[in-house]
Amino acid sequence: MPSRLGRYAVRRRIGSGAFATVWLAYDEQLDSPVAIKVLAENWTEDQPVRQRFLEEGRFLRKVESPYVVSVYDAGELDDGRPYLVMSYADQGTLADRLEVEGLTQAQALEVVRQVGAGLQALHERGVLHRDVKPANVLFRTVDDRVRAMVADLGLGKALDMSSRLTMIAGTPSFVAPEQAQGEPLDPRADLYSLAALSFLLLSGRAPYSHASLAAAAEPGPPPPLAAPALPDEVEAVVHRGLAPERGDRWPDVATYVDALAAALGPAAVTDGTGPWLPLDPHLTQPGARPTALPSQDPLPPPGRPARSRKRIAAAVVGLLVLAVAGLAVGYVWSDDDPSELTVDDETGTLSVTVPFDWGRTVADGWRPPDQKRDVPALAVGTSEDWQSDDDGEGVFVGLLSETDLPDQLPQHPECASADEPITSTDSETVFYRDCPDGVVVERVVQLTTNRMLWVQVRSDDTATANRVLDDVVAHGFS
Repeated sequence: MPSRLGRYAVRRRIGSGAFATVWLAYDEQLDSPVAIKVLAENWTEDQPVRQRFLEEGRFLRKVESPYVVSVYDAGELDDGRPYLVMSYADQGTLADRLEVEGLTQAQALEVVRQVGAGLQALHERGVLHRDVKPANVLFRTVDDRVRAMVADLGLGKALDMSSRLTMIAGTPSFVAPEQAQGEPLDPRADLYSLAALSFLLLSGRAPYSHASLAAAAEPGPPPPLAAPALPDEVEAVVHRGLAPERGDRWPDVATYVDALAAALGPAAVTDGTGPWLPLDPHLTQPGARPTALPSQDPLPPPGRPARSRKRIAAAVVGLLVLAVAGLAVGYVWSDDDPSELTVDDETGTLSVTVPFDWGRTVADGWRPPDQKRDVPALAVGTSEDWQSDDDGEGVFVGLLSETDLPDQLPQHPECASADEPITSTDSETVFYRDCPDGVVVERVVQLTTNRMLWVQVRSDDTATANRVLDDVVAHGFS
């Protein structure tokens, strides 16, 4: 962990994603905590990624709104990596809150109102957000009250560019159909995402659970809210916001928010006498001392108990992260399926193609047991702890200096059954079925007389696991 970034004293790491690290730091001159987002080292020379990173800062700097994260400063480290100094969200994200409990109707409406105000401010200044979701709604304490702010414009796009080629990106369960199809966009794309967020807050579930952007491109009619306590008018308002054809939606975000408030009625409006959302002292509070980076303990080799292997995501070194899971750029897009992405390790030795929404965290490199140096490896997944998360999906690929295939692959007692091993002269594969998160696959491949490839895949379904297995490539061993 760095002790300083520019003139700012670093306290600890906050967030992670694919292209940058976000640190909690302290502005000693102004006596205030700040969040500093630093581009990951391996993307420094990638000009499209660097440009996207800097554009986010410019977009945010253009907007003077209490409901949009502010950028206070920008700079460049000695190694050439740019960084952005932003307002620190001391009360975590909406995703944090929803993991603990749901919101009341009044709280849900207030989130939608404040997020809507942030989006409207962006739109008025010619910027689309393009990735409205719970992880990109941050909470900050202002005068003992919680304020919601729109964050992470990693997918942001100037409206004057919306008629040109639009990169297909976004979070499948919240993205507008026209965005998933790569069509030119306007503010109604963000409106659709806000309506999807409203659906989640009011009913407790997202309107869709799309596994890919291809599925989001043809969502079908929105499902019923299925929340008996809500007035009937609420469903009609939200459904209009989720209309597959943008011409059938509300004309703008402000109109949608007003219509939703009217449908919910006075009972869903906060009275303004107290905090509309309780302050949570346990969420992302500034620490008195820096927190170390993830452990660099080596991963256990194949054959160790499955519970030890749960530490894979925390043990890999060289974490490459982007705050609040922005995934817009830097991957190699599959020519055949824009909902996929290909990730390479920094040495160019390993690559793997995965579903787009697996790429929320990427880790590079690891140190096998009893070895003194790091070796090529990749861990790509839906979250940092995808290997221990019942809903997590992802893949780990790493090299081992071994001369023989192991007698036994890692076991998974959490799964109800295991297929017979699939063996050949140079590989062994086992599929574990009826696991809490679907299917787990372990594979080892003897690449040379002294190098072995180890692959673990966790997926909701066997078809996806098979495709990922087929798309693991070790370069330079033929």
